[in-house]
Amino acid sequence: MPGAAPAGAVQTGAAGGGYIGRFAPSPTGDLHLGSLYTAAASFLDARAHGGRWLLRIEDLDRPREVPGSSGAILTTLETFGFQWDGPVIRQSARATLYADALDRLHAHGLLFACSCSRQDLADDDRYPGTCREGPRPTGAATGTRLRVERRQIHFIDHIQGHYRQDVSAACGDLLLRRRDQIVAYLLAVVVDDADAGVTRVLRGADLLDNTPRQIYVQQALGLRTPSYAHVPLICEPDGAKLAKSRRSLRLDADAPLAQLLLVFDLLGLEPPADLRHAGIATAWRWAIAHWDLRRVPKALCLPLPHGAQWLD
Repeated sequence: MPGAAPAGAVQTGAAGGGYIGRFAPSPTGDLHLGSLYTAAASFLDARAHGGRWLLRIEDLDRPREVPGSSGAILTTLETFGFQWDGPVIRQSARATLYADALDRLHAHGLLFACSCSRQDLADDDRYPGTCREGPRPTGAATGTRLRVERRQIHFIDHIQGHYRQDVSAACGDLLLRRRDQIVAYLLAVVVDDADAGVTRVLRGADLLDNTPRQIYVQQALGLRTPSYAHVPLICEPDGAKLAKSRRSLRLDADAPLAQLLLVFDLLGLEPPADLRHAGIATAWRWAIAHWDLRRVPKALCLPLPHGAQWLD
């Protein structure tokens, strides 16, 4: 576990409050092994701390949503023995909260309209500040960006360790609302986590470099920063992303226990052989009792063993 934070590090987590974690899938398709891995880590960490575990469906990007995906996600989680606290949170029902956050930032003079499209910025590694003094051309559809000033954001990830980023140098002014007026993930996730009182965000390492940007938005809104832990992404034995594999990523609802035990093993738990003959509830109880975040591999990518036989 990380030691004392050096000067300038963001102090994260809720002081003296109860643990609240969350899992936040997007309804753009079925859950796969990587989703199960991340969900299990988040669920185990919350339950091992005697905390609450929330489920949020991140369905803001309606053009990318797959019909029926939201319901399928809930069914899959139930099949694998997950139990969440409270009603399912849906981003599509929270437009007022996002609008209020944008109004607060606008009142402090931190926002500007931007007419740049993805194509306009295709050759740029970071947003170059094109519209800081006004959209170009005028009259075009505009999104909304947060003015980002140069400064280091430093936090301690509970798995990956110290992480530092100058958000301005890395990506420039942050897009908070797209030109089609859909609120960007960056703003929604910050508002949602704060509104739910989330104290620890445990998710995949693909979002590690996005975390300083979220912290920047939290600071601009005067919100408390939760603690963060980023588990490795599951990849092929040769290091290629699992999502690009020729093999199927779909989970087998007829064999949830075998897949759970593989996930527990990938999380460093080393489940005993006799759990193969136990029920789902027994396996979860064992995993919660033996959970230790320090045993999760400190890596950005974790090779999938060849023994994942349900993937064909």
